[in-house]
Amino acid sequence: MDRSIDVFKRALRMARPSSRPASRSPPGEWILRSADVLAASVATLGSPLVTPAAKASPGWPTKAPIKLIATFPPGGTADTISRILAPKLSMALGTQVIVENRPGAGGTIGSDLAAKAAPDGYTLVISHASPLGIAPGIYPKLPYNVVTDFTHVTLIGHTPNVLIVPADSPYKTLADYIAAAKAKPDEIAFGSSGIGSNTHLMGEQLSFLAGIKLKHVPYKGSAPSLQDMLAGAIPSMFDPITTNVPHINAGSVKPLAVMTDKRVADLPDVPTIAEAGFPEATYVPWYGIYVQGATPDAIVAKINDSINKALQNPDVQRQLAVANIPGKPMPLTELTALMKADHEKLTKVIATSGMALQ
Repeated sequence: MDRSIDVFKRALRMARPSSRPASRSPPGEWILRSADVLAASVATLGSPLVTPAAKASPGWPTKAPIKLIATFPPGGTADTISRILAPKLSMALGTQVIVENRPGAGGTIGSDLAAKAAPDGYTLVISHASPLGIAPGIYPKLPYNVVTDFTHVTLIGHTPNVLIVPADSPYKTLADYIAAAKAKPDEIAFGSSGIGSNTHLMGEQLSFLAGIKLKHVPYKGSAPSLQDMLAGAIPSMFDPITTNVPHINAGSVKPLAVMTDKRVADLPDVPTIAEAGFPEATYVPWYGIYVQGATPDAIVAKINDSINKALQNPDVQRQLAVANIPGKPMPLTELTALMKADHEKLTKVIATSGMALQ
């Protein structure tokens, strides 16, 4: 463990921005350095950094409530997962589990609160690629450490993103959308769940691969972005299909492409981004639960067991299926492989697309 920490500390020193003026820093310097930090996080994943003095409280939990932080506003995927799981976790743990929405900055605000919480298991956070995989590549002053400040509890599942436009949009296909963006560089806007979110990543990646320049409009989450699009403030948005299938089926929004390599069962008539000629743009975000990095192993194990049991509950499985988030508990070895592949893909996408703070 000590050796892993030493490796990570060296990576952190390499990743710190230069002291010279920002105007003289080579483009992408921070992105390349942050790759070392992400690589260190993959290397140490699965080894909770618990201090020798940290011990599980007998009979944990002994108080209420346990706080489950959703890093995006009500109506988004993180919020949906939280509200599906919270009642079952309350029953399994014998104490109240409440959902607290802390949106903003691509999920980093809520993640930071969890990172700075007491390592006692009373603060959980729904996490995903945005604050842990993407943010280190674009936030040079990220307020938390992606390795030492978090311990992974379990994977919840995956849900794909979709590019949607209003029902009355002039863009009938992805080809129409790209043609318009080529004719009007930096005028066709897309909404996302915030700077550094995976939906921001999708827009930047499509821009890069299609040779277009889309205008990014960040929001604190899916719900405010969708509200603005339906009001005509923005012409398009990238968003998880989780909360959008009802809008699509109702005819209020129109899907142009799902960001996958295979068609989605609930949207069988919607082409994939791979079919449209951009297989490199496929990416399906993962969602999981984390706790503060020094949380005792015994508490982490109890939370893990409770969540995995909840995920096997037929009612939870039904709700997750309706939300297009198939629950998938994952052994640590598989999770490590997943995070390694995720790290490699995200680092490449961030570097090639020029994705950055705005």
